[in-house]
Amino acid sequence: MYTVYSKENCKFCDKVEKVFKLKDLPYKKYILDEDFTREEFISEFGEGSTFPRVIDQSGKLIGGAKETVDLLRTQGII
Repeated sequence: MYTVYSKENCKFCDKVEKVFKLKDLPYKKYILDEDFTREEFISEFGEGSTFPRVIDQSGKLIGGAKETVDLLRTQGII
């Protein structure tokens, strides 16, 4: 299962979620100010990190929307 750290009104977050849904990939979404604070986000991913942040099944950070789509393409999933 993938983990997605997301925020409302984020087109890149929406893009990742759409890809996961279209390909039936299991994921858990956490939303800023509902499931975590900005401070927790910065503490976890570093100052200047953007949304979304996606973590793979093994707990390794993939990155944002572009890195996630690139990885899924490389793996032949999309």
